Amino acid sequence: MGVAYALLAMVSFASNMLITRVALTRLPVEAGFFLVLGANIAFPGVLFAAEWLWRTQQFAWSWKGAGFFILSGVVGTFLGRRMLFETVRLLGAARASVFHSSAPAFAFLAAWLIAGEKVTLFDVGLLAIVWSGLWLVQPPTGARVGGATFTPQLLRKGILVGVATTAGFGVGNVLRGLAIRNWDELFFGTMLSSVAGLALQAAVTRDWPKIAGQLRSASPAAIALYCGCGIATALGSIFVTMAMKNMPIGLAVLVVHTTPIVIFPVSVFILKHREELSMRTLTGTALVLGGIAALLAR
Repeated sequence: MGVAYALLAMVSFASNMLITRVALTRLPVEAGFFLVLGANIAFPGVLFAAEWLWRTQQFAWSWKGAGFFILSGVVGTFLGRRMLFETVRLLGAARASVFHSSAPAFAFLAAWLIAGEKVTLFDVGLLAIVWSGLWLVQPPTGARVGGATFTPQLLRKGILVGVATTAGFGVGNVLRGLAIRNWDELFFGTMLSSVAGLALQAAVTRDWPKIAGQLRSASPAAIALYCGCGIATALGSIFVTMAMKNMPIGLAVLVVHTTPIVIFPVSVFILKHREELSMRTLTGTALVLGGIAALLAR
């Protein structure tokens, strides 16, 4: 079940990347991110309210668990998710996934240092196989992807926000795993982490008149797209948290960040970017799927 939940989280985050690419053309991310965070709070809030009607276990507050959820919101929701929007804007959905898919390296290190998880040689081997596949799936420098050329200059422009995305998602997921293991409040904790992300985003925002103007002039389609991003990322957070209850945190994050195996087929067969289909991408996808199969066998 841990792997199944992690794969559902991966599909949710991959869907967010694809929706983000369209949403950014309708409304600037400065205003759109507030819509995303609003949906991040509202969606798990509705799930928590529904759970409250059916739950048999009494709600019990845990400062330690709540603290971990809040920290995961600051690091993962604000830093990771916000920087992911910037990375997609700079590099595109497919190219941004090179950073998103490298988060397991940070997660393995953080799970070892923070959560005290043991990393075996088999785990390292899985990481090497899957990560090698993920890098092969990425377009090489000079390739034509979606009508644009992937140049070193473009990569350098987006590398800082890409690294911030990687660190945010990697460490944020480890904190989320520690949170659910200390406090079994999935939906309320997810909502709490999103509130922390929204509070921090509001604290660093300065040009409120500009944000208000963008929101007033936003089309219903743009609002719907960003809300869709919020629901997709909320689902991803919920599923990855469920996964980390059933498997090691580092391995759960490894599966979650295999998003290119969804993004590239969609890009090729639905968005018709045929130039992205090559023996390189097929080999990379095979390595990723082989690594996940080995994880299932384990």
